[in-house]
Amino acid sequence: MPVAVVTDSTAYLPADLLEGSGIELVPVQVVIGGRPYDETADEASPARVAEALRAWQPVTTSRPSPERFRHAFHDAAQHGAEAIVCATLSSRMSATYESAELAAKEVDIPVHLVDSRTVGMGLGFAVLAGARRASEGASAEEVAALVERRARASTSLFYVDTLEYLRRGGRIGAARAAVGQALQVKPILQILDGEVVPLERVRTTSKAMARLTELSLAATLGRSVEIAVQHLDAAQRAHELADMLRGYLTSTRIIVCPLGAVVGAHTGPGIVAVVVSPLL
Repeated sequence: MPVAVVTDSTAYLPADLLEGSGIELVPVQVVIGGRPYDETADEASPARVAEALRAWQPVTTSRPSPERFRHAFHDAAQHGAEAIVCATLSSRMSATYESAELAAKEVDIPVHLVDSRTVGMGLGFAVLAGARRASEGASAEEVAALVERRARASTSLFYVDTLEYLRRGGRIGAARAAVGQALQVKPILQILDGEVVPLERVRTTSKAMARLTELSLAATLGRSVEIAVQHLDAAQRAHELADMLRGYLTSTRIIVCPLGAVVGAHTGPGIVAVVVSPLL
């Protein structure tokens, strides 16, 4: 394993994709009712977080300490890595990248850092591609470049039931959230250059799902892509949307998987997201 790939838990890689990939996960922290947990812990499962949010319990998030990254880097070196590629969620959403940057200064092998400017499977598909390239013998520079290209080329679109959670977390302005609540609109948002920005507003959930399907299809641009439909406490809605996409994209890999506690804390239960990741 000359080049190791490390990422954080907000990549939300399904277990079947993570297994055997060689990717090391560093958990981001979630604080539920004042108690901190690793996002990967059972106590911070998507169902538990959705339950806490619906009960209006305080749910906040915290970056991993530099020590957690340093431990992952040292572990990779101990297992034979000669260099490391570490990709994190957007630095505009979290200080996780900063923790990785501090840790990289404390290890004896080169660490190539990638600020993905995204989150969820936009990051997940990118690190999976990087890990495959690393297993084929690519250099750390080549792996890092691929991870960055895949992450930056991805399109992440999502629907939320309410803007309230994004407002509380400072991801969207209070005025815009208030207008959305007053008009009872259903917002569709996107990640643009590492930040959450509004895209469109529709009147009903069913129209939002139909529009999310249209926007996702448009994002493929006729290219070969991988697609993930992700959700928090909205499995039926996510599977229905995935089925609609499969009806149009019969040869495209489309997976359905949950979002975790960290993203859920800022978006609330009911979120459905679509990630379109071009094969580069």
